Amino acid sequence: MGPFQGGVSCVHIALGKGVCGEAAANQETIIVADVTKHANYISCDSAAMSEIVVPMVKNNQLVGVLDLDSRLTDDYDTIDQEYLEKFVAVLLEKSYWNLDMFGVEK
Repeated sequence: MGPFQGGVSCVHIALGKGVCGEAAANQETIIVADVTKHANYISCDSAAMSEIVVPMVKNNQLVGVLDLDSRLTDDYDTIDQEYLEKFVAVLLEKSYWNLDMFGVEK
């Protein structure tokens, strides 16, 4: 993965808040077809119209989320979900995660 690409974004989001926080808290992928109609949406990028968020969980520990936004509504589907979840699984398996940097117990 490379550095963040895009406009100014939210850096810290509480568990349960926004689509990222919701996916993280429930440890389930969320697809939002139209962010303007999602009650828990936090607008970090005014150009975003749809979103998919995949939680990243290693050894039962949440380490982050993979968050993709699109300028188009209805831009993500179950095929995107399937392949992004596979990508995250490989990323988690092949990467070293120093959970100490998050200040949480393993």
